[in-house]
Amino acid sequence: ITPSVESSRTTEVNQSEHSSEEVSDGTFVVSVNSVPYQLTTVDPTQSLLTFIRSLPGHTGTKKCCAEGGCGACTVMLQNGIKNISVNSCLRPLAACNGMNVVTTEGIGNQKIGLHPIQTRLADNSGTQCGFCSPGFVMEMYSLLTNNPNPTADEVEKYFDGNICRCTGYRPIYTAFKTFATQSE
Repeated sequence: ITPSVESSRTTEVNQSEHSSEEVSDGTFVVSVNSVPYQLTTVDPTQSLLTFIRSLPGHTGTKKCCAEGGCGACTVMLQNGIKNISVNSCLRPLAACNGMNVVTTEGIGNQKIGLHPIQTRLADNSGTQCGFCSPGFVMEMYSLLTNNPNPTADEVEKYFDGNICRCTGYRPIYTAFKTFATQSE
């Protein structure tokens, strides 16, 4: 898939045993990290996760439970009005027309530099195997985008849909509470 152009890879990505829905005016556009992708057909059964992971260099969003229970696939959707974190394994790609999807690669990476959320998570030993880290990072990014001054209690309560099997959560919350304002 190349930005704003349908290629043979686009067709390859969207093919399945299910029929594809043609976009009525040919203007289905979803952006990933502000790079627009224009598609002429969209498989109604394709998840946002599958689409993201089909893009070169976008493997940070993880496929784990595929049921929305673990948070490893969390991304942030921007529709011009609000920013929401979603489980990309449950979100149909067809429901993302006109939206920008922000992934962990879009907020920071080794080439452009890590985002402070990513840095603090690493500095506070919040990553052991690291598989859940992108989901936690994107959940925190979504929280801070919508609420730049959360309390420590708000930070802790915001992560009820993310699972970590390695750290016991305390190092993750310690890292993220560094972004919190002092609660009275």
